[in-house]
Amino acid sequence: MLTDTALKHLKSKAKDYKVADRDGMYVLVKSSGSLSFRYDYRMNGRRETVTLGQYGPDGITLARARELCLDARRMVGEGISPAQEKQRQKRRLKEAKSFGEFGERWFKEARMADSTCAMRRAIFDRDIVPTWRNRLLKEITPEDLRGLCKKVKDRGAPATAIHVRDIVKQIFAFAILHGEKVPNPAEDVGPASIATFVPKDRALSPTEVRIVLKQLEHVPTLPTIRLGLRLILLTMVEERAARCGLGRSGFRESGVEHSQRAHEALQAP
Repeated sequence: MLTDTALKHLKSKAKDYKVADRDGMYVLVKSSGSLSFRYDYRMNGRRETVTLGQYGPDGITLARARELCLDARRMVGEGISPAQEKQRQKRRLKEAKSFGEFGERWFKEARMADSTCAMRRAIFDRDIVPTWRNRLLKEITPEDLRGLCKKVKDRGAPATAIHVRDIVKQIFAFAILHGEKVPNPAEDVGPASIATFVPKDRALSPTEVRIVLKQLEHVPTLPTIRLGLRLILLTMVEERAARCGLGRSGFRESGVEHSQRAHEALQAP
């Protein structure tokens, strides 16, 4: 077997030559003096060679070369060509798109309601893109995602932090579906690790419902969503009035229209 000492004492010759190591790996000593680790194998009746790396301060160590050789041997055993897979990886790196580019593609191709798209686009542009626009997908780790979500949560927006995690998860899933071989960092970041919410039992008072109903008219959303929210609010007030023993007249005296109005509005064209 080779040793680091033996490698350092290898001298170049007029022609390239090989020095064997173990597990089929050898060092090719070139006439220029460079040393590269290689592995020869047979795949479907043909002879192939994969270069594992160059030896030296700017290359890889002998120990690392042996690890790569074992990986290559396992690939051959599984019917995968290490040399061809290495070329594919080079092409993927050359053609790699940034997180920002995949995010734009996701927004164009993913199917979602207009209101949902608008909400996610606002979060994407404000909280995600400024940090990750030019990062490659493989450069984003679960710790990076946790840090980004924590930054959003610390400014007092825990619900938005949850949305950040969800958007990142879906963009990575979209990229993986289209051939990118990268882990999805959101799989290791559960929503509960970002923020938890305590349910509130207090109901809105009639006065508060009136305020919500008025402000609802100014919310930029679909008419059907606005009418649905109005119906929910009015139904809640009517049920509360019934529990308090108020008749229909008492309910009207609370200053809120009867839910039948909302029902009629929903039936309107």
